[in-house]
Amino acid sequence: MSLRRILTVDNKADLTVLKQVSKPVTAVDDGLRALMDDMLETMYAAPGIGLAAVQVGEPVRIIVMDLAREGEDKAPRYFVNPEITWRSDELFVYEEGCLSVPEIYDEVERPARVKIAYLNYAGERVEEEAEGLFAVCIQHEFDHLEGVLFIDHLSRLKRERAIKKVKKDAQAAAA
Repeated sequence: MSLRRILTVDNKADLTVLKQVSKPVTAVDDGLRALMDDMLETMYAAPGIGLAAVQVGEPVRIIVMDLAREGEDKAPRYFVNPEITWRSDELFVYEEGCLSVPEIYDEVERPARVKIAYLNYAGERVEEEAEGLFAVCIQHEFDHLEGVLFIDHLSRLKRERAIKKVKKDAQAAAA
């Protein structure tokens, strides 16, 4: 396993990749599992709770996630070719952040519950319902697969301020 570089919005080339719609995966094989293992290691090191393959420069439909709280055993989850098959009318507001938009947090309104279908680490089809933080995280990461960042759900002014702050922080860190 190896750490991958997480693409960020302050880099124009990275942003171009992040805005791509990810392509479906044809098979869950050892190469794909190696990518998922790298993604999980990268997510833990960041640290984060979810990561889409496009965020490490691989525009394919893969998400890794671990919602275990500090002090709990790790509980990694893998989602290959995930689909949201149903969304509740009831909405939920949650303060989101993103490894590709470091140190920026803002409230995003999303459906409170969703039904999802995906292939797991073994390539088996799974269908389940998500609510709470799981629903927020799967929708946030699913957006990445569609080329959408959480800041795209904000007003234009908030989005522009967020990108400007990330750029400023990156320049300060490089100096």
